[in-house]
Amino acid sequence: MISAVKAVVSLASFPLDGSVRTLGWQVIGWVEGMLRQPDGDEAGSPFRLTPEQINFVLWFYAVDDRGRFVYRRAVLRRSKGWGKSPFLGALCLAELCGPVRFGGWDAAGEPLGIPHPMPWVNLAGVSETQTQNTMTVVLSMLEGAPATDEYGLDVGLTRIFAPGGGRLLPITASSSTQEGARPSFAVMDETHHWTESNGGWKLARVIRRNLAKSRDGSARSIETTNAHAPSEESVAESSYQDHLAIAEGRAREAGLLYDSREAPGFVDLADPELLLEGLRASYGDATWVDLERIRSEVYDPSTPPEESRRFYLNQIVAAADSWVAPAEWDANEDPNLAPLADGETVTLGFDGSLTDDSSALVAVRVSDGAPFLLGLWEKPSGPAGVGWEVDKSVVRGYVGNAFTRFDVVAFFSDVAYWETDVDAWRDEYAEKLLVKATTRHAVAWDMRAHAADTVRAVEALNRAIVDHEAPHDGDARLRRHVLNARRRPNRWGVSFGKETRESTKKVDALAALVLARMARTRVLAENVLSKRRGRVGRLVGF
Repeated sequence: MISAVKAVVSLASFPLDGSVRTLGWQVIGWVEGMLRQPDGDEAGSPFRLTPEQINFVLWFYAVDDRGRFVYRRAVLRRSKGWGKSPFLGALCLAELCGPVRFGGWDAAGEPLGIPHPMPWVNLAGVSETQTQNTMTVVLSMLEGAPATDEYGLDVGLTRIFAPGGGRLLPITASSSTQEGARPSFAVMDETHHWTESNGGWKLARVIRRNLAKSRDGSARSIETTNAHAPSEESVAESSYQDHLAIAEGRAREAGLLYDSREAPGFVDLADPELLLEGLRASYGDATWVDLERIRSEVYDPSTPPEESRRFYLNQIVAAADSWVAPAEWDANEDPNLAPLADGETVTLGFDGSLTDDSSALVAVRVSDGAPFLLGLWEKPSGPAGVGWEVDKSVVRGYVGNAFTRFDVVAFFSDVAYWETDVDAWRDEYAEKLLVKATTRHAVAWDMRAHAADTVRAVEALNRAIVDHEAPHDGDARLRRHVLNARRRPNRWGVSFGKETRESTKKVDALAALVLARMARTRVLAENVLSKRRGRVGRLVGF
């Protein structure tokens, strides 16, 4: 018997206790009352939203106490065939005619939805084929639908006009022709294909600038995407990084709604039953999808495993030169891992920068090797990052607090940019450390000068992760730095580094983890804890 595989979801269930107010119920009523199912066995019947789609609509149309939308933009990331095109086509038509704008409060204090006075809806893609595919679905939803006559729509093959000047238009990557437009809503379709080389980056920037010109702030966008390929630097990847920044509190603006449903990383493609359960997890309530047929596609010899994970399990797979795969790191997460308690014996690792790269302080518990990210200082994105520099006094405070709270028996720190502080830490804490970084310095460990030993430590950590012997608590910040790392072979073995020298995807927390793990290895190898206990026993007469 195969146990149920639980999907990894990023969007919480919408609360039904009235704590969040939304126009979504009115939008849902309009969609299901005015549109038709575009294809399948139920083509021509009233369009019906699934519970997952309803949940997304309720969140996307949530409003605050002023009636302003909570979210400026959204990302809907789902497996291939889930039904993104019909769903977003329905929202495009709702934005053209339906009650999608705040019109005041009713007697019960609930928001009232009204149509946009001059809707301008864009359906955007990087190619005409991409927009035509979705436009075909939109047109099918209007065949025999009440909305066509109710709103007097002028339906053409490449556009839809509404009385009074409303319009629904597909646009492509000729972004220069869109500069200056004033859309009220935009769908950015399949942004995992939007790259710099095909004009996708520029098109995304133009659309967002145009939406920002809305006088009441109500103009918004939704991206649809499959799991992106990390090596392609797509708009979808950029939005995912924005989502992580918001979730971790690194971004001031939290107006992004990110909705993803994926199979957990431990799904074994070689096991037919586990694969089928993984597909059930990723496709959720998309009951129209023939999962056994999808499984056959996965097992087709011409389908690369990484594409199966991206397009069918909706998993972000590792880049070809990734230091570890997401599934490998995630498999080490222990939900029952005890938190780091005051007084516990730990080793510390620190990797610091000043302006561009991050600074990180990691503690590793000696008893089980579990890492805990004590501090991470990163350059903020956007204007807040201009002229930013890490506050060294704050970092010093975190180091001092670590020595106060825990039994720190070893502390290895890289020295670049922090030479003076590393010397100060040596002077203050050397007597407490049972293991010194080197014979010359109790704390300083120059990762470049000791490249061979550092690479051995990197490889040892990699093996521990792959062998599921590196328990951790799932800290999202540490995970991000670990997964940002790329393999960097050298004369001593395989180390790690950033994607590129100028990359914004930092790896400094991983470097701090390597240093802390290296210190723990030395503590265990030299058996200093047993020696300390023996010495204490002799002093007290045991």
